[in-house]
Amino acid sequence: MQMAITKYLGAMAVGSMLLFAVQAQANESADKSSAHDHSHEHDHAHDTDKSVYKGYFEDSQVEDRPLSDWEGDWQSVYPYLMDGTLDPVMADKAAHGDKTAEEYHAYYATGYKTDTDRIVIEGDSATFYEGDASVQGTYAYDGYEILTYEKGNRGVRFIFQKTEGDNEAPDFFQFSDHRIAPEKSDHYHLYWGDDRAALLEEVTNWPTYYPSSLSKEQIVEEMLAH
Repeated sequence: MQMAITKYLGAMAVGSMLLFAVQAQANESADKSSAHDHSHEHDHAHDTDKSVYKGYFEDSQVEDRPLSDWEGDWQSVYPYLMDGTLDPVMADKAAHGDKTAEEYHAYYATGYKTDTDRIVIEGDSATFYEGDASVQGTYAYDGYEILTYEKGNRGVRFIFQKTEGDNEAPDFFQFSDHRIAPEKSDHYHLYWGDDRAALLEEVTNWPTYYPSSLSKEQIVEEMLAH
């Protein structure tokens, strides 16, 4: 009788060990599957972001955006191009592109050129600075336009129209920041003037702004990261 009980208890112990091993293996497989799914989702999102940044997206992906996406105090990068701060960025572009560093410098000198060295956006207000002088306006969202460029890639202009403010403040400004749906911007290209349609034709001059809180060295790091 004692032997029978011992054998029974031994069998139960072996059974429990086998059950535990099966459950542990199942849990491990589930964890690996979950990790794989999460990694796949992250990689897919990253690939989508890269495609959008390069200008490849579907119309259905584009969404209206609020002015708060660009809220903040912003500085022009044009002075940094002209004083040589951005030379490492031009050299890096030359190492991976189809132009020399000097040719890239000339291209961006045209693109970045502006006398508006600072822009402050707060609520529905935008203030444009040229040195100590400034003009201010209140703006309302006026929709977006999808543009197709010569290379076949595309961009989205998010447009705002002045509702009141200084006469010298532009009637329209249009943001382009490689984003196509609501998201806080980390830098942007800006087009402004009094003719909405004419601004959409402008593709060679795109003054570019980064947060005023960044040092010129940090701006170089940001640009090299892209």
